[in-house]
Order: sequence, then C-alpha cells, then structure tokens
Amino acid sequence: MPLELSIVFLNFNRLNETRFTCERLKEIIDQRQDIEVIAVDNQSTDGTAQYLTSQNHWLTALLLDSNDGIAGYNIGFEQAKGEVILVLDDDSCPQSIATLDIALQLLKQDSKVGIIACDILTPSGERQNLWHLPNQNQPEPSMSFIGCGFFIRRDLFKQIGWYPASFFLYQNEITVSLKTYEAGFNIYFSPKCIAIHRGNPAQRAGYRRIFYGTRNTLWILREYAPSIRKSYLIFSRLVIGFIMALRHQQFKAYWDAVKAGLFKPLPKTTLSPETVKIFNLFWQQNSLFYHLKKFTGFLKP
Repeated sequence: MPLELSIVFLNFNRLNETRFTCERLKEIIDQRQDIEVIAVDNQSTDGTAQYLTSQNHWLTALLLDSNDGIAGYNIGFEQAKGEVILVLDDDSCPQSIATLDIALQLLKQDSKVGIIACDILTPSGERQNLWHLPNQNQPEPSMSFIGCGFFIRRDLFKQIGWYPASFFLYQNEITVSLKTYEAGFNIYFSPKCIAIHRGNPAQRAGYRRIFYGTRNTLWILREYAPSIRKSYLIFSRLVIGFIMALRHQQFKAYWDAVKAGLFKPLPKTTLSPETVKIFNLFWQQNSLFYHLKKFTGFLKP
C-alpha cells in the first residue's frame, strides 16, 4: 500500500514530551499501513536519542550530530515517502485519527489547497489564539499556519525548499506560507483538524526568542515586503523589537539580531499583488502605526 502520510516531528532534550508524543502517535495510527512516523533528534543529551532508537520497530529515528534547529526537520522531510507530510513539535500531536483522515480528504478534494492549518488546542481544550490563524472557529482560507500542527503536500514542500534552514528557529511558517501562495497554492484552516499542543509559546521570552524572532522577521521584510512600505516596516520592526527587548531585558539579543538582520545579503523577491493582500495581517503585525492605534483604542483588540 502506498504511503499517504508521513508524520515528521523534531526533538531536542525533552525526553518526557517525546515519550508522550510517541505513545500518543502509536496509539492513533495503530493498524494503519498508509502512515509512517519519522522522528528527528537534534543531538539531545538527555536520553531522547536513545529512547527514539528503542522505538525503531514502528518509527524511523534520525539522529543528527548537531543541533541544527528547524533545519533538522528538513532531514526528515527528505526521508518522507508520504504524499502528504504532517509536521509536529515534540510536544504536540493530532487529537485523533479523524484529524488525519479529514485533512487527507480535504487535500484530495481540492488540488489548489497546499496546506491544511490545524486548530491548535491546549490539553484542556482551550484554543491557543495565535494571530497566524483566523479568529473565527470555522473552516476558511488562512494566511498562514502554526508549525506545531499542519499538513502540507510533500511535492509542494520540496518545490519551495522545505523550511528556511538559516532561520534556526521562529518565523519559518511565514516564509513557507509566502512561498506556498506564490507557487499558486492556497492555505486552508480547518477547525476539525486539531493538534494538541502541550507547550506555551508565551513563556518563551529569552535570548533565543528575541534574537531569532527579530532577526528572522527583518530578513522576511527585507526580502518580501512591498517596496513602497519596506523601509517603514523595517523601521517599525526595529522599534517593536527594541520594546520587546526592553520588556524582557534582552538587549544583547536585540543588538545581535539587528546586526544580523540588517546586513546579511538577501535576494529581492517581488510578491504578486494577491499575495501582498493576503499577507496584510503580517504587514500589520510589523507596523508601528498599527500597534499604536491598537494600544490607544482606535482598533479592536
């Protein structure tokens, strides 16, 4: 039987989370011969690699010699044999087998849909309301997706170059989304496709979040922002990043990010007018004027 789905997730020094995810995945896909699981380990030192090796009777464990960040995912994507890839974190998993079947059916029904964005819930059933997804809990087109739970056509993912390896962490979803729309595909949000995420993104405010979040956003704006707004959006992002650094006392991270974000040579990619419009929410998230209006009450939260 040909493989319909490859489930790929990345692991790094969170043995308990990896163990939970593996046990849940094994339970969900029990008896399914059309699904494979690939677990990539970014040189964990807490026993995660050894645990994954012990699970080789039902999953493929790929053990890397270094911590390559999200580039580690790309090793798993290259190995995937399914027509569709479900991307997870080591602390996320699909709610049930229904999520897999619904997503696969949606992709079969509409050849122009390249990505299915899952609804992301906490273990207690609360929605993790991140700005990447539609606010309404109903099926509809989406600008982007959340990296801890989405389905993507493998051929499309390969065509656009997988994850941007140089990002290491954060904002890789935006680049993949931009390239997906520019390749002529759509992203569709389905609240019936549910991923349970046990982590809390709001708690990740250390050096890495400030550095990679600021640097990678600057890279995206420099490469993809419309020319007429590029300088303004880059300036806005510098101010927004400084405010975040001030709030979390991460000035070195901010300064390192500014240097890396502004001076690396990058290509200039001109987006279609349709893609520019679709990503209006992303431009707003990096607009100082937009945030000032929102803060002063001129915009609804």
